[in-house]
Amino acid sequence: MRFLMTTKGGDLAPPTEAVMAEMDAFVEEMTRAGVLLATGGLDPAGTHVSASGGKLTITDGPFTEAKEAIVSFALIEARSKEEAVELSRRFWKIIGDGEGDIQQVFGPEN
Repeated sequence: MRFLMTTKGGDLAPPTEAVMAEMDAFVEEMTRAGVLLATGGLDPAGTHVSASGGKLTITDGPFTEAKEAIVSFALIEARSKEEAVELSRRFWKIIGDGEGDIQQVFGPEN
């Protein structure tokens, strides 16, 4: 099962070198295990696209307060939702306080 894990922005201080080293080791471990498929940071400003009546409207962001914007993601392969939650628990133990979401990704096999 695939899950998209996202984190929201906030007023947190940048991570220390020790936190970054621990996160790098976690990412490497998850990648080697075939669990972490993709990860990255997102531009909080972004571009909004809406379609209505055959017309496409493009609006440059930001659209939400910085603390509400999705600022990073990880696409993982897990055996269950419980395993995805456990991986999230490990992530937050390294990073500290914050907020995010876990959503199952559906594909042709679902």
